[in-house]
Amino acid sequence: MKTLLITGAAQGIGLGTATLFADRGWNVYGLDIQSDRLAAAALKGGFEPLVCDLADPESIVEAVASLPQLDALVNNAATSANGDPLTLSVAEWKRVIDVNLTAPFLLSRAAAPLLAASGGSIVNIASTRALMSEPHTEAYSASKGGLLSLTHALAMSLAPVRVNAVSPGWIEHAAPDALRKEDHAFHPAGRVGSVEDIAEMVWYLTSEAARFITGQNFVIDGGVTKKMIYPE
Repeated sequence: MKTLLITGAAQGIGLGTATLFADRGWNVYGLDIQSDRLAAAALKGGFEPLVCDLADPESIVEAVASLPQLDALVNNAATSANGDPLTLSVAEWKRVIDVNLTAPFLLSRAAAPLLAASGGSIVNIASTRALMSEPHTEAYSASKGGLLSLTHALAMSLAPVRVNAVSPGWIEHAAPDALRKEDHAFHPAGRVGSVEDIAEMVWYLTSEAARFITGQNFVIDGGVTKKMIYPE
């Protein structure tokens, strides 16, 4: 049985991906700092919970050391600190970089021997915010831009372990029933994205079908980043 370690498994894309892999026969370890929410999600999704603070390097090393084997690592967890860059504190900035960028590096480094032994792969969940921005998203956007660069760098350094990234656009998981017709119509694909859209891409990238793909970024956004928009 193959084994997956995924971060940010308590909700959203992390929970959806963990559940999909568990449903398809993988042994899944879901990592998150939110212990109560993680426990409930693990019970629902059929995976093993691992409580870990991704801002703590020692906690990361301990989490990976507890695994008997590993076939895929998905660095999904992320936090944000949106605010005016003129007043954003250094502590807020560092927390976002630590969780969103440094943790994937440390997890990948710790997991590399296990993945090399199994012929496994890494998938980093970045964001279209690495490619375009709204005001006051500097920390988050910088962390995701860095994650894309980390992806192709690790693909070279850890080869033949494959390392790829997925950049989701608007993925609605909290309140899909609240979406408006215009929200869906804004997307060339005709709808807002779901966690399943991302989970299926992760599934593909960790499969044998993707064994010739490494160092790449896959934008899953319904076509929005290719849509030219003029002021009305």
